[in-house]
Amino acid sequence: MANHKSSIKRIRQEEKRRLHNRYYAKTMRNAVKKLRTTTDKAEAVALLPNVQKMLDKLAKRNIIHKNKAANLKSKLAAHISKLA
Repeated sequence: MANHKSSIKRIRQEEKRRLHNRYYAKTMRNAVKKLRTTTDKAEAVALLPNVQKMLDKLAKRNIIHKNKAANLKSKLAAHISKLA
């Protein structure tokens, strides 16, 4: 266990931040999965802007890497263009 006051506080902050990041990363994964499983093009086109916005925000806040966000957005757009 940590002995310094500052390290005890740092442990508390890191745990809080870890839970916060986990929640938003999981929410993002669910949104991406929902969009990928959609077979209706109109519904997928309606979902895409919200998912892209979420990915950009998470990349901006360093919850996911900016290149990962770019790759996901690109793959989702390609998936939607393939839908009939």
